[in-house]
Amino acid sequence: MDFQIPDWVKYELAERWQKARHAINSNPRLVYGITLACVFILILTFFSLLAGPKRPEVEIYKKAWFYDLNTGKLFTDKESKAGPVKAPSGPGSDGEPAGVRAHVFTYKNEATEADLYIGYLTKPDLSAPDLDDATWEQTILVRSVEDANWVSANSPKGKKIMKEALARDEQGRIPRYQPPD
Repeated sequence: MDFQIPDWVKYELAERWQKARHAINSNPRLVYGITLACVFILILTFFSLLAGPKRPEVEIYKKAWFYDLNTGKLFTDKESKAGPVKAPSGPGSDGEPAGVRAHVFTYKNEATEADLYIGYLTKPDLSAPDLDDATWEQTILVRSVEDANWVSANSPKGKKIMKEALARDEQGRIPRYQPPD
């Protein structure tokens, strides 16, 4: 058994269609207005798609974390310093400044000091050639807090250290950089 539209519905739809056609034919300004509105909406949509989404603003930090190699404690200094920097405990056993850049992360949005962890430490590779087109990985040494040996950030071990620091936790959360206050 096929479904059929009742005759009274067909009649009602045809009558309404006739009234709409008559209103459109007798009022051309209505057609022009609807057409202009549609064209305006189309142009507006086109330009909004062309502009694309707004880029997020990158927050520039004035301070950065540093790690005192003598005491194993974090401290802050100007972000523009790459390290080694003067540490609160004084110079290291080799006479060089004992402060190196620390990359501190957390898995929580509202982190307390207990939620922070040091992912890895970095310092400039003073033996690297000073190339204008060198990448960050080619001129930086990296190590974990537990390790005493510095390796190139571009080496397999350096990449492994940084990858482990950015690994998801047991709950699948991705770590995020935690700037100092």
